[in-house]
Amino acid sequence: MNQLPENDLPPGRHRLLKEHLMTEIRREDEAPARTGGKWLRPAIAATAVATAAAVTFVLLPSSGGSAASEPPSRATVALLEDIALAAEHEDALGAIRDDQWVYVDSKVSYSQSGEGMKTKIPPLHRFESWDSVDGTRAGLYRETGRGQWAGEPAPKPGERGYEVSTNYRHLSTLPTDADEMYDWLRETAPEYSGQETNQAMFVLVGDLIRQAIVPPEVNAALYRAVAKIPGVMVIDNAVDAAGRPGVAIARNDPDNPTRDEWIFDKETHEFLGERAVATSAWSGGVEKGDVTSNTAILDRAVVDKAGQRP
Repeated sequence: MNQLPENDLPPGRHRLLKEHLMTEIRREDEAPARTGGKWLRPAIAATAVATAAAVTFVLLPSSGGSAASEPPSRATVALLEDIALAAEHEDALGAIRDDQWVYVDSKVSYSQSGEGMKTKIPPLHRFESWDSVDGTRAGLYRETGRGQWAGEPAPKPGERGYEVSTNYRHLSTLPTDADEMYDWLRETAPEYSGQETNQAMFVLVGDLIRQAIVPPEVNAALYRAVAKIPGVMVIDNAVDAAGRPGVAIARNDPDNPTRDEWIFDKETHEFLGERAVATSAWSGGVEKGDVTSNTAILDRAVVDKAGQRP
């Protein structure tokens, strides 16, 4: 098992061993380190959480196992269709202006570790984000214990990272057809993550839905596209960071000892949050089954000013 510490990460939705929130693309001069020809983590970053000064990335040999290459079960496909239908029929928000902001209120906890230190999993705490609807203005972020800071505007069309921007206007341009969305994910995801293609696609969908408001038809297409990704499965009993029970759509990371889970309400199929679960013990004191990242989305809204709560 190889370990590669990464020093202070830029403020933003950044994954700490797949646990950090991400939305935009890290600048070229901040590209992640490589080991053995693979990116250790996705290169997507930049508008919300960087809670640790040093993070240990754990790289395992790619499993190549049959589970990662098997198509989702009928039960998994059926659940994803129910989730897609729920997303498709979400209440319309009405006209959203470019000068408005997408507000997300959440509870989060991300593991923190560094070379030679024991992994720490902090208590759950509040994280709030305000991102401009059209991505042209710097976002605003508040995190308990860290304070308040500004992000950066989203990349412009033609700039690297624009394809995976999570501002509402860009998300509105993504495919609404499941097959076209699958093709878009397959083409786009590996460019921003040197991971195995199927895992890169799964991770990108999680990045797009996490701290954003996604137009209903686009949201539905994302879930229907996920139903085509090999290795996706259902975890019947999962609990989000707010203690709400649900059912999870999950996938084991072939390059790291973690399983990513998106948690949904069992009745309404509303997205509740996500977590990462250790699939084997890590150096630093993490045991198999430990929840190493945890997120609960408590509220999403469109507001008129950065810093305004609905």
